[in-house]
Amino acid sequence: MTPEQIIADMAAKARAASALLARAPPERTAEALREAAKAVRASADDILAANADDLRRASTLSAAMQDRLRLDAARVEGIASALEAVAALPTPLGETIDARVPPNGLQLARVRVPIGVIGIVYESRPNVTADAGALCLRSGNAVILRGGSEARASNQALHKAMVQGLAAAGLPQDAIQLVGDPDRALVGSMLKAAGQIDLIIPRGGKSLVAAVQQDARVPVLAHLDGNNHVYVHAAADPAMAKAIVVDAKLRRTGVCGAMETLLIDAAYPAAAPLVRALLDRGCALRGDGRAQALDPRIAHAEAEDWKTEYLDAICTVAIVDGLDAALAHIAAHGSHHTDAIVTADDSAAARFLDEVDSAIVLHNASTQFADGGEFGLGAEIGIATGRLHARGPVALEGLTTYKWIGHGAGQVRG
Repeated sequence: MTPEQIIADMAAKARAASALLARAPPERTAEALREAAKAVRASADDILAANADDLRRASTLSAAMQDRLRLDAARVEGIASALEAVAALPTPLGETIDARVPPNGLQLARVRVPIGVIGIVYESRPNVTADAGALCLRSGNAVILRGGSEARASNQALHKAMVQGLAAAGLPQDAIQLVGDPDRALVGSMLKAAGQIDLIIPRGGKSLVAAVQQDARVPVLAHLDGNNHVYVHAAADPAMAKAIVVDAKLRRTGVCGAMETLLIDAAYPAAAPLVRALLDRGCALRGDGRAQALDPRIAHAEAEDWKTEYLDAICTVAIVDGLDAALAHIAAHGSHHTDAIVTADDSAAARFLDEVDSAIVLHNASTQFADGGEFGLGAEIGIATGRLHARGPVALEGLTTYKWIGHGAGQVRG
């Protein structure tokens, strides 16, 4: 079969499965996810062995990419727990968004329904196989997953557990399909499958998302790079600022919520200890002239550095003259993902939260909270940085659309 025929066949099976999912009682999808969690735990050794094979083949990848790929016992348990968390979430399907009775007397309501068939193209992170499958299933959608070749064995092992959960709950196994062939032509066929796949969600680096957006004939829900900022305001508490900045950059450097630029107010009294806290923990800093004056270990930042998502223990740092300058810097260089302010000044915080045009804005908290699980959403497909359909962590509601339902009493328009 050609790549187009392979994807068309998978999409047809997914379409049939989605019709069944849309009518399935919510408890059935919850049961499938609980059973999948059991299967993940039961096959943990097989999953870790598959992941070890992937890591051996991925020795040339960057440290950040290897961290995204790597599984251990705790991360496997985290995958299983995330499946159970999604199972426990109330389904949005059938929810009435709003209702009205216009002058014609029709009783109208907007009601949440599944999107249908979703295609997800992703890199490195094998947990996406489970997270994406779970969220699509719980929101009544069938999904076609295409992970990166670097995680092929890990994805197959996790997909096997997901299919076991579907089978145990009596749901169609075609509801969660995995494109196992590494042929890149299959990705191109997914992107061009208009009318067969309803939505494409890319999850990966900037180059992957850009390529998907350029080539897709199917609507795309984009997750762009996380060029995230933490602005330490003049009124920030030094101990709080240090804890937030260190966590935002170094808790996990390879996640999209990691801080990539530190902005320090020129009036902040503890700037030197703040940058030392990063440098002493092995983080390389690149800064402007005033930042370099704080510590001789800070290298010069080139123009491109301010727009770079490092996903590594590297960070840019700039000294800014007040809130207006911080807002201007974020507007010029940010990616509309996640930005935070650290301050005890509530009026400054209110301005920052109101004026920063990002999917997630935070006050006195680490940018590493940019995560669907931390938002109480169970898991996430990704952080959407656009302005249409969904924004921020995309979970169950972001995977639904709506239809209008009208009840009349014999009205005709005449």
